[in-house]
Amino acid sequence: MSDGLRIDLVDTPVRVTNIKPGMVETNFSVIRFRGDQDKADAVYKGIRPLTGDDIADVVYYAASAPAHVQIAEVLVMPTYQATGTVCHRQEQAARH
Repeated sequence: MSDGLRIDLVDTPVRVTNIKPGMVETNFSVIRFRGDQDKADAVYKGIRPLTGDDIADVVYYAASAPAHVQIAEVLVMPTYQATGTVCHRQEQAARH
């Protein structure tokens, strides 16, 4: 996201937050792999991914910040994920 929207709204009370989630276990993997649940599960093998509830908590936190606080960006990843392509997979990742 560019800063353009925040710049356009700088003279208003509207706050803009960019939430950037890492690995979140959703139905997307099943769709991505055309219904192949085994392939979808393999995406998260050895790592405990974030959940939709985790992201909802971050959104709630940003939205409920005091009016004088703007949380511009939040990068949230599961433990053991360093970047979009680098993570450490454990043999037995604890699942939620």
